[in-house]
Amino acid sequence: MINNEEFQDEIGNNHISTNAKNPLRDDAFAIADDEKIERIKKDVENILTTLGMDLTDDSLKGTPNRVAKMFVKEIFGGLNPARKPKASTFDNNYKYGEMLVEKNITVYSTCEHHLLPIIGRAHVAYISNGTVIGLSKMNRIVEYYAKRPQVQERLTMQIVQELQEALGTEDVACVIDAKHLCVNSRGIGDIESSTVTSEFGGKFKEAQTKREFLDYIKLETRF
Repeated sequence: MINNEEFQDEIGNNHISTNAKNPLRDDAFAIADDEKIERIKKDVENILTTLGMDLTDDSLKGTPNRVAKMFVKEIFGGLNPARKPKASTFDNNYKYGEMLVEKNITVYSTCEHHLLPIIGRAHVAYISNGTVIGLSKMNRIVEYYAKRPQVQERLTMQIVQELQEALGTEDVACVIDAKHLCVNSRGIGDIESSTVTSEFGGKFKEAQTKREFLDYIKLETRF
């Protein structure tokens, strides 16, 4: 019989998500960012010291503080709803009714199972039902949801759901093609493989519309 630790390793090593939302505690923002940085700084100091690193060396002295600030303000900054970008929308006065595709949006995220980078590209599209969104906002939405411990499937879904809400339409799609360093640099150590995930809403579930979107982004039909 598999024990709990083995079960947890099995989930992590196979990159299985157990929650459609990022699992946050109710008191996740009960303490200020500065306090979080101080706590994480001490934890990083302990990790490096336990590994045998000499933290009196000039190269390492500032590492715990740098890592702590990076966690709170940068790579996990998307956990804080206060940093959520405002999705500015506008009336579609020029009556553009075809698909709008923003492709090759850079994705930098972090695997929640090993805290190693996920690096790739997101391709996002929507069909307006009377409302349009600023192009840069699509990139910012991707960035916001990427900057947290993530699984790629959840990230893909969150991007689509956020745009659906902002635009008031189900006709939104997202495909992400990314490399996971927890696969590329450890474990199986396969540096060539990448992971492709997709979420199709509304008209994008129809074969012709889906095919058109995939043609725009030059991906084979694998969904």
